[in-house]
Amino acid sequence: MKILDRSVYIGPSLYANFPVIRLTLDLLDLEEWPSAKLGTSFTDSLVAALPGLHKHGCSYREEGGFVRRLTEDDGTWLGHVFEHVVIELQQQAGLNVTFGKTRGNGEYGQYDVVFEYEHEEVGLDAARLGLRLLHHLLPKAQQADVKIDPDFDWEEERESFVRSAQRRALGPSTASLVAAAEERGIPWLRLNAYSLVQLGHAKYGKKIQATITSETRHIGVEVASDKEETNKLLGDLGLPVARQQLVYNEREALRAARRIGFPVVLKPLNANHGRGVSINLTEDEEICTAFENARMHSRAVIVESFLKGLDHRLLVVDGNLVAASKRVPGHVIGDGKLTIEQLVDVVNADPRRGIGHEKVLTRLELDYQAIRLLELKKMTAESVPKKDELIYLRSTGNLSTGGTAVDVTDVIHPDNRSMAERSARAIGLDVCGVDFLTEDITISYKVGGGGICEVNAAPGFRMHTAPSEGTPRDVAGPVMDMLFPEGSPSRIPIASITGTNGKTTTARMVAHIFKMTGKVTGLTTTDGIYIDGHLTVNGDMTGPASARIVLRDPKVEVAVLETARGGLIRRGLAYRECDVGAVLNVASDHLGLKGVDTLEDLAKVKRIVAEVAKDTAVLNADDALCLQMADRTRAEHICYVTMNAEHGLVQDHIRSNGRAVVLERGMGGHMITIYDHGQHIPLIWAHMIPATLDGKALHNVQNAMFAAAIAFSMGVELEEIRHGLRSFDTTFFQAPGRMNIYDDHPFKVIMDYGHNPAAVRAMVELCERLDTKGRRIVVLAGPGDRRDQDIREMAALCAGKFDYYICRRDDTLRGRASDEVPLILREALLENGVDSSAIAVIPEEEKSVQSALEMAEPNDLILVFVDAISRTWKQIQNFQSEGKEASPDSVDASPGFDMGSFGSFSQESFGSDVELIRDSRGVRVAVSEETD
Repeated sequence: MKILDRSVYIGPSLYANFPVIRLTLDLLDLEEWPSAKLGTSFTDSLVAALPGLHKHGCSYREEGGFVRRLTEDDGTWLGHVFEHVVIELQQQAGLNVTFGKTRGNGEYGQYDVVFEYEHEEVGLDAARLGLRLLHHLLPKAQQADVKIDPDFDWEEERESFVRSAQRRALGPSTASLVAAAEERGIPWLRLNAYSLVQLGHAKYGKKIQATITSETRHIGVEVASDKEETNKLLGDLGLPVARQQLVYNEREALRAARRIGFPVVLKPLNANHGRGVSINLTEDEEICTAFENARMHSRAVIVESFLKGLDHRLLVVDGNLVAASKRVPGHVIGDGKLTIEQLVDVVNADPRRGIGHEKVLTRLELDYQAIRLLELKKMTAESVPKKDELIYLRSTGNLSTGGTAVDVTDVIHPDNRSMAERSARAIGLDVCGVDFLTEDITISYKVGGGGICEVNAAPGFRMHTAPSEGTPRDVAGPVMDMLFPEGSPSRIPIASITGTNGKTTTARMVAHIFKMTGKVTGLTTTDGIYIDGHLTVNGDMTGPASARIVLRDPKVEVAVLETARGGLIRRGLAYRECDVGAVLNVASDHLGLKGVDTLEDLAKVKRIVAEVAKDTAVLNADDALCLQMADRTRAEHICYVTMNAEHGLVQDHIRSNGRAVVLERGMGGHMITIYDHGQHIPLIWAHMIPATLDGKALHNVQNAMFAAAIAFSMGVELEEIRHGLRSFDTTFFQAPGRMNIYDDHPFKVIMDYGHNPAAVRAMVELCERLDTKGRRIVVLAGPGDRRDQDIREMAALCAGKFDYYICRRDDTLRGRASDEVPLILREALLENGVDSSAIAVIPEEEKSVQSALEMAEPNDLILVFVDAISRTWKQIQNFQSEGKEASPDSVDASPGFDMGSFGSFSQESFGSDVELIRDSRGVRVAVSEETD
């Protein structure tokens, strides 16, 4: 078996509305060997290696269902087995993943295996290890063509995988906070490979790192990290603390211990998790050993009086105690028969114990600290404790070192509760763990004694969310309520816009409307990322990496996201839901790539945007494929857009109080009209929108209708929509590459990024509607990765509509020969009746545009289908036609270009799908495969 291809989806995709990985697995000759045919030894060995497979229900939806599938009849194919193995491996690492799906892809022996993941690298590592395990378990006869590692040790490999997964996964505290956020519908983004997480979007975003929050005061953390300063500050307030002294060498430690009085505790000044702590020290030799142990973690060491009693963690959030836990150090209890080492093995056999944070409890280890404590009792790992004798292997009760926790929240004395809350306020921490030693937490410290030994700025939550005994406490919930009080927003409005054509112009129109309302808008387009109208990242930014940049920006109040086919197919969406999802159209483009071979396939990809829309799905009622998406959306409203006022379905929708934007004919022209809840709202005459060229550019009339539908559905006032549309035009600076018109020559030039038949048709029809007195010239091209039939169709649409045709190619050949595309265009033009004398093949874009400009005469019209937008616009501007002076204001860069704005971005800002390069000017440019 081998993996042929993989895709990692970070959000909603064709396969699920949550993160999944798709692997194309080739079974090769094993296609003929389903599980039952491999024999019971294969199934037995597999289940022995992964006993958790017994719990997989599979299609039977009950425990044991998958194992049943393995053995009944012919069994199941190894692609399906592989899916379950990968899921179980992730569960072994403590991850909550359950979804999987395996389907044949039409090729012999090949399967698309889709499975859920929480961390990308962990999911991929699980797949690699799962494949190795299956190879190792195959009968000898089936291993002949498989490379088997003779040194493969399953237990060793499994433990290594779990430890690696633990390092990459969110820690238990961070995971509980993320789970609390999800319960409240608060979106989150992981910002690094560790525990730095953003909760909420953009303007409303808050950050957490473990249990440190963006509201945690730095000074509070600094004070809590200084155990000596904490002790003094709390003692000055009359709170119970141990006597304490800071030392730097053994001599000072011995003197301090004698001055304070034995027994004492030695601990590092600024370590955590109980590292380097030694307690109940009564001899000089013990002091010296403990000092060296503490110095391994900190230059300075604290000597303090030993407080008798059990260790209690009191958790305070936002000034209120939310949980209390009694922590018991890792230990074993003798039975009079087994050695301590054997007793440790018995304890570690508890299914609740695992590696690191894999389970709710951590395995015990016979390490330095355990051996030291045994030596103090004159014992070794081979000693046999008496029956019921308690043997401690740790001096502190941290769960991370094998301790256990007992919830005591309901029985803590009010004085002790108040003491913990006062301590947290005194240090100035929003989330605070107070370590309190007392023999009985139900008795006031004023009566029963005890004292505070430490205050923690980043307390762990695991002992409270999953105690060994007692009631689990929701301690992450109060943190969320503190960061996002009831009624406060955590999401910004998101508009996701997809379709074959018109996405960029519509997205720019919507962003412009919001900017006119005073909102800071984040916009992603094929031209780049714009924040409040300023270009911050140049390049094709229409996939999930760019969406994440917008959703992380702390200034952004509204996100308008152009969403291209490429990003959806490769990585999915970067967000689980959007407020408005708009699908403008589905037309032939990019067919034959990445498994998208038909318009129906393409519609399924585009449909994802409508499926995740929460409030409104805006759909093109004049496109049958878009219309069908109404059945698949969960949006509260559907808003249809139609240029046919007699559309029967839309009329029925309006009569049912539905929402629609309709182009209606009136005495003064065509009126864009909104219908909503029975209201008839004339919005704006189409010819009053500059981008429509007096209503002649019908494709931009439609784009404006979609922009109006999106803005209206997002709560923008009618007058603000009108103002936005009236002030939006198709100049290069507002819509680069989208029907840009240059009129400063004696002839007119229209430059457009049309790159598929539908876009070419729209521009050809516009040229026909324009009053042109001279000749018409077209510079025609087709992207190299389009099908031959699509390139031919683009040529056919132009045939007979122009007087002269110049055929070129794009700068990027995309697998074609340098003159292949121009020659296909020429051949198609000839087939459609164009005379060969009217056709020129000039492959290079700059030369082809120059030729068109040089042949143009007064009153002529040149239509340029462009690839390099900025370069070509500059070339058109700088061309010295007869009677035109050189322009000192020629564009030298992309619109809104700010070279300084790139300084804060690095490769990590974009991820592996985006490459940062430098263009000819030395400017950092993002090059992405997310393009549509």
